[in-house]
Amino acid sequence: MKKAVRLYITGAMQGIFYRQFIKDHADSNDVKGFMRFLENGIAEIFLEGQSDNVNAMITICSKGPKYAQIRNIEQKEEKLQDFKEFKILRF
Repeated sequence: MKKAVRLYITGAMQGIFYRQFIKDHADSNDVKGFMRFLENGIAEIFLEGQSDNVNAMITICSKGPKYAQIRNIEQKEEKLQDFKEFKILRF
């Protein structure tokens, strides 16, 4: 069963490393969607795919790479958008 979620993540994340970390894991977990940093520094991540894969990505996003310090993660269920790939977006 497919599912889609939008995450809002706050914390101390080095932008370029966190973006690439999320993209690499999304690609290896066959999860589609996008990731971007909002102007206020919050990371917005839209994930869609098989439920188990999306759930694995939620866990990965909440931990981040080695030196990331995730303070808070908000999760919101979304409608499927039928993304074809996972993209890193700019503002």
